Amino acid sequence: MLEPIVARYLNVEIEGERHRLFFEEAGAGIPLLCLHTAGSDSRQFRHLMTDAAITDRFRVIAFDLPWHGKSGAPDDWRDREYRLSTASYLAAIRAFVAALGLARVVALGCSMSGRIVLELARADTDRFRAVIGLQSSAAPTSRPGGLGLEWLHHPEVHGGELAIAWVSGLIAPMSPDDARWETLWAYGQSGPGVFKGDLHFYGQDGDFTATLGEIDTRRCPVYLLTGEYDYSVTPADTGATAARIEGARFQPMPCLGHFPMSEHPARFREHLLPVLAEIVARG
Repeated sequence: MLEPIVARYLNVEIEGERHRLFFEEAGAGIPLLCLHTAGSDSRQFRHLMTDAAITDRFRVIAFDLPWHGKSGAPDDWRDREYRLSTASYLAAIRAFVAALGLARVVALGCSMSGRIVLELARADTDRFRAVIGLQSSAAPTSRPGGLGLEWLHHPEVHGGELAIAWVSGLIAPMSPDDARWETLWAYGQSGPGVFKGDLHFYGQDGDFTATLGEIDTRRCPVYLLTGEYDYSVTPADTGATAARIEGARFQPMPCLGHFPMSEHPARFREHLLPVLAEIVARG
């Protein structure tokens, strides 16, 4: 049986450099731009793209950032260290949205992309009609027992297997095995140094605490949903972020972890569908 997902490549310039970006889409209606987590790719959103309750009203689009998934790396990748920054992250998203001619987009992001959507809500209100942040925090969170990033790109360590081991503890124990291992499989395929480079943004560069108060939720509503089985970004962390944004809507998600859209799609849609319905009702 053919799925309704269509995949294409987009050649676009980002910060003066040409990139060939892979993206997938399904459905029609309001653009719903889905942004993947650190070290992964657009496959995380395939369940949203095959859900008629979503695609009947939304054009669901997900792309792989440069260096990720099928977008690949620059020709001289072997001579460069990949490090994602706030500036380069925003540049990639803006270039993609502009190249496809998308308007009044809903941005949905998780983990590191759950943070960047907060800046999109503040700085790109003309492009985005609403943002949905999963596992969102305005700034890096610190947890005891953290693993040094140098091990994610070390000649004596298998980076893919280490990434799988590291993020497996972020998935809720009641998530189905097939969805759990599919989520982890993508982490085992990440390019050398890519997960580490993403965590430069997530753990060091990206801090929007000081600017949260500038978000106007009357123009760009902010919805924050956080799974309770996630020690890296807890419901308390997201609640503290929501408290700094006047009008933000925050909801914990019981029995879900750090990757709700891929680790347990059926349970996640119970939380997402009401949010999407509210966005449609706002017109």
